[in-house]
Amino acid sequence: MVAELRDIQAAAQRIAGSVLRTPCTPSVALSEITGCEIFCKFENLQRTGSFKERGARNALLLLSDEQKRCGVIAASAGNHASALSYHGKLLNIPVTVVMPRFAPLMKVRTCERMGARVLLHGGDIGEAREHAMQFVGEQGLTYINGFDDAAIIAGQGTLGLEILQQVPDCDTILVPVGGAGLIAGVALAVKSLQPRTQIIGVQAEHTASFDAALKNGAPVQITMLPTLADGLAVPRVGDNAFAIARELVDKTAIVSEHVIALAVLRLIELEKSVVEGAGAVPLAALLAGQLPELRGKKVVLPLCGGNIDTNMLGRIIERGLAADGRLCRFAANISDRPGGLARFTSMLAEEGASVRGVEHDRAFAGDDVSRVLVHCVIETRDFDHIARVHERLAKEGFQVRPGDEASAGKP
Repeated sequence: MVAELRDIQAAAQRIAGSVLRTPCTPSVALSEITGCEIFCKFENLQRTGSFKERGARNALLLLSDEQKRCGVIAASAGNHASALSYHGKLLNIPVTVVMPRFAPLMKVRTCERMGARVLLHGGDIGEAREHAMQFVGEQGLTYINGFDDAAIIAGQGTLGLEILQQVPDCDTILVPVGGAGLIAGVALAVKSLQPRTQIIGVQAEHTASFDAALKNGAPVQITMLPTLADGLAVPRVGDNAFAIARELVDKTAIVSEHVIALAVLRLIELEKSVVEGAGAVPLAALLAGQLPELRGKKVVLPLCGGNIDTNMLGRIIERGLAADGRLCRFAANISDRPGGLARFTSMLAEEGASVRGVEHDRAFAGDDVSRVLVHCVIETRDFDHIARVHERLAKEGFQVRPGDEASAGKP
């Protein structure tokens, strides 16, 4: 188990020149909307799109000659697999990765393109790991855990070293938490060198296995739900990682799916950066107002990955717009006579709303055959704008049934 700063410092020397030293720059736009002095650490700019390269490179270099010859295997939802595949190819080490069946297609193809053998098995990372372990005995492969291996934790800790070099007076680092390997490494590095810097772990609501472990006093298996932060979808945090992190992490936060989608949208719009859900959860915690004590503080956000399947990105943006009050869905009962729809849409236009789609429902519109139920999606500016549109329609006699924009919630 990693227990000393020197393990992380040695890893930093070992991977230097082969893993990108990513920029960590101030963000005026994000600082304005959060009230903090925000610095973004752009790990999404790594060659394979995530911080996982740090641990993967370090772990591969520490293998014996015999282990390198036989090859390695890992279970991963994508980023650890991609990192191992890439650096395995550079080091001529055979790599096999087992991905859950839900793994993004883009990540599967990326690993295959880099020469790895990819096997799809199981509904989550836990089931994929069980399948991968069979190959350890049968084929003599070395299993590299993506978040609990000592060399992996040391490699991920190099991110903390870089942050302190780039923002030496930072007050807080918000770290995404899945299996807890990253936060264990970063916390160990940072707290060893600068104990006053606060480490806050941020989890997705649907995969909060770290909080479950804290409440239980030890790692425990949880039942997960589908999440936009698929990189954090680990049903049980690592034993080694938890043992380190529990003593060093100052606080945790849990964020909803809606605010994760909003954080991805904000990063696209304000930082011009595509960041996957797992990498956007630190910003999500600030957008949700969960950490008011950080206002005015110097805060670093590690944007840990940028690997989003193209189809998923479109859905996340749509959800982010809804969570931001910029998409609204509702139903209204209008006249089915000539001019009825025109009158309805003209009022929307007068209120500055743009119609994205309208569907007519005559079968369930009620007893009056002269009326029709229309399901409408409109573009709006914010939640106040939505309220004004509804008020105007009600004032003009339209019966409005609000849709799901309220469930998206104001962050």
